[in-house]
Amino acid sequence: MTAEIGILNKTAVALAADSAVTVQQPKGQKIYNSANKLFALSKYHPVGIMLFGSASFMGVPWETVIKVYRTGLKKKCFKTLKEYADDFICFVERSGSSLIPEQQQDQYVKTHVWMYFQLIKDEIKKRLEQIVNKQSPVDETKIKELAVEIVNKHFGNTEKYEFLKSVSEEKKAKFLGKYNASIDEIIQNVFEKFPFSEGDKDKLKTIAMGLFYRNGNFPKSTSGIVIAGFGDEEIFPSIYAYQFECIIDGVLKCIEEKQKSGAIDFDCEALIVPFAQSEMVHTFIEGIDPALVQFSISYLNEIFSKYPASLLEEIAIRDGIDKKALLEKLQGIGQTVLKDFIEKSQQYRQEVHISPIVNVVSILPKDELASMAEALVNLTSFKRRITMDAETVGGPIDVAVISKGDGFVWIKRKHYFKPELNPHFLKNYFREGGNNEIEQE
Repeated sequence: MTAEIGILNKTAVALAADSAVTVQQPKGQKIYNSANKLFALSKYHPVGIMLFGSASFMGVPWETVIKVYRTGLKKKCFKTLKEYADDFICFVERSGSSLIPEQQQDQYVKTHVWMYFQLIKDEIKKRLEQIVNKQSPVDETKIKELAVEIVNKHFGNTEKYEFLKSVSEEKKAKFLGKYNASIDEIIQNVFEKFPFSEGDKDKLKTIAMGLFYRNGNFPKSTSGIVIAGFGDEEIFPSIYAYQFECIIDGVLKCIEEKQKSGAIDFDCEALIVPFAQSEMVHTFIEGIDPALVQFSISYLNEIFSKYPASLLEEIAIRDGIDKKALLEKLQGIGQTVLKDFIEKSQQYRQEVHISPIVNVVSILPKDELASMAEALVNLTSFKRRITMDAETVGGPIDVAVISKGDGFVWIKRKHYFKPELNPHFLKNYFREGGNNEIEQE
């Protein structure tokens, strides 16, 4: 995991990222505090890129992908930041076959289909165990009905998501034709003797295709990419966040996280956008832990739902009064009170905590933006350090500020080498860039 943040006002963008990376192994996990997550997307223009979640894209390090793209970008610029983001996405999509060999793509498909089918099987087994525990009879017909019910549920969930824009009918047919035998084999190995009909198997194959060609069902192992800065014709900065999962047969599974994207303008003069482990940033900005907010709302909802029934059981009801109607009326009053509580508490947080901070952020100079970004990431790291949670946020914090005039400027940056011991690195950079700046990487 990680903690990252982007803070924007009309002057600049401050980006900050920790250095912790968690490596999962069958026998446990290992945390390193030396990962690079923040980079300049262009050597010559005010655009930066951060990554969170998985540090690799189907086994290829994102750092490599980013730097290959940057080398090809050279001095090219775009009118808007969104065009930079779109061009980067197109680069990943058109470079898919060279970055990720077909054999690796096939293995990815088989592995993730097997994992998802295993989840369906576990759900079927769990439901069967519940039925057995209730001492209800279970025969082959019941097992088949239950299995079909759960497959239909997952099929329905898959159908809720739209296909990615680049998925044509030809692509769908090609996927089902190419992986038909492999999916049949996985169905046989995972579900063994479950009595699925051919129609049920077709639904499972449709579910399998949806894992890669629809804009939902993103696993936890996806990568987050954040692109921030200025387009060539933009006066104010913006920020865009995306989820990347995989590329299969030229189809890139990538969606924009619109709730994490935004732009500065005359109506929105400041943005504070946390990524990954963001609860401490929300606690600082809103004045209360988001988990406590959810607990309070859930608990009050439970009280207002159960209290009327308990009350009616304890008091005498006059003849002629509809007890059910009275219960519904009391529960309705409770929900109205709960809704009012939620609205008033949101208003309080906005007026007392959020707005004052955002108003100050809108006028912060560049150095203070950088200090704030670093402090908020460090706050998350500090919380992990003084609790029994794994220190999945930590290590040196990289900080950069991007402004229209100064471009991408490092405020803090860790290095794995000493520049004075690597003159060849600097010479290579100068030969490529043709200017007198040193690339801090």
